[in-house]
Amino acid sequence: MMLESIRNIFSIPDLRKRVIFTLLLLAVYRVGWQIPNPGISADALQEFWEAQKGTILGFVDLFSGQNMSKMTIFALGIMPYISASIILQLLQVVWPYLERLSKEGDLGRKKITQYTRYGTIVICSIQSSAIAWWLQTQSSPSGVPIVPNPGLGFIFLTVLTLTTGTVFVMWLGEQISERGIGNGISLIIFAGIVVNFPRMLQDVFGGLRTGSMTPIKLIFLFAIMLAIVALIVFVERGQRRIPVSYAKRVVGRKIYGGQSTHLPLRVNTGGVIPIIFAASIITIPATIASFVKNPTIQRIALQFNPGEPLYNLLYVAAIIFFTYFYVSIIFNPSDVADNLRKYGGFIPGIRPGKNTSDFIDNVLSRITLVGSIYLAAIAILPDFLTRGFKVSSLPLIGDFLNQNLPLWFTQGLQVNIYFGGTSILIVVGVAMDTMQQIEAQLVMRHYDGFMRRGRLKGRRG
Repeated sequence: MMLESIRNIFSIPDLRKRVIFTLLLLAVYRVGWQIPNPGISADALQEFWEAQKGTILGFVDLFSGQNMSKMTIFALGIMPYISASIILQLLQVVWPYLERLSKEGDLGRKKITQYTRYGTIVICSIQSSAIAWWLQTQSSPSGVPIVPNPGLGFIFLTVLTLTTGTVFVMWLGEQISERGIGNGISLIIFAGIVVNFPRMLQDVFGGLRTGSMTPIKLIFLFAIMLAIVALIVFVERGQRRIPVSYAKRVVGRKIYGGQSTHLPLRVNTGGVIPIIFAASIITIPATIASFVKNPTIQRIALQFNPGEPLYNLLYVAAIIFFTYFYVSIIFNPSDVADNLRKYGGFIPGIRPGKNTSDFIDNVLSRITLVGSIYLAAIAILPDFLTRGFKVSSLPLIGDFLNQNLPLWFTQGLQVNIYFGGTSILIVVGVAMDTMQQIEAQLVMRHYDGFMRRGRLKGRRG
């Protein structure tokens, strides 16, 4: 069935052109991934980044497709564009001008997109300047300077190269969204993550030869990965459908309305954004400690290492908080209630207006709690399987728990998951959305989709 659907994709001229166009632009992105930024010692840079795993720099490197650790021309990746988009979304809540633009339809969205591009350039200029200045002051753990010839020339060249690279990546993403298939920005992040799959498989099967990976561990690893993917697919497609009815209206000789539909509320309305916010905040102490050699700060920073109780507690709390915070920004129950009343819609058994708004808000709050717990579990589970929960640092009861709890809880299963929960969530979500768009194109042209019974649904399906 899958092979037949793939053959159908390439039998439709328009869809074939879109898929090939998307693949070619992603290939261009991967070519840029190989071009290094001038003026940097590659060996010293690689040695330096090996020591930065687990800090906020390592998290930024993930979303740049490891361009940052290699310091290529696409080192900043698409993160500045994502940051600018999030800032614009936050400003729509507090700035009436942007709020009006967001409600003006296609023209307003184009204007907001234009401001997002300007904001991307500003963020790129600031970040690349800071990176250039910072690289000049850094050296590898062995003492080799990362920048052999520092100075204003290196700073100017780095700012120009990195800003131009990010703008080009942003343009690639927009071209994919407009003329290709799928969301271009998401596909670029997707490509930066899945490119590590061959290395993962190589490490896994290499471990079988060396004995560090047993067949039992290998089977368990793939079973866990499959279970995580199945959970993500199940929850990302999950919706709470609120029934909505429309009253009949007579306009001239025609009758409008009278039909029933539903208002879908996604379980994970916030997507991956809450994890991004939480991970950015929780890695700040480790990042500060990597630059400050004070013993007291180093001891405090140890409590923020993955697997430590304080790290896990704050990480989960931050994910739950940012889930509610972000959902409150992007979804306004009062606007939904007003739009329903404006077009004659109502929820059966609920009075229009404030009662409808309160009902939607209560339902959204309950399903958001489920979504936030799901995001926290996805984010914590890979670290738990790799390292376990280090309870020995807990005051008073730490030693007791460490001695009495099973080893699989305190030391993990020693199974390397290779990808964090954020990476898996992005890969699965983007794959679902892209396949849904392809299937919609197939069905529209009277071809069978990927599923003979039912329809393949993405996160927004």
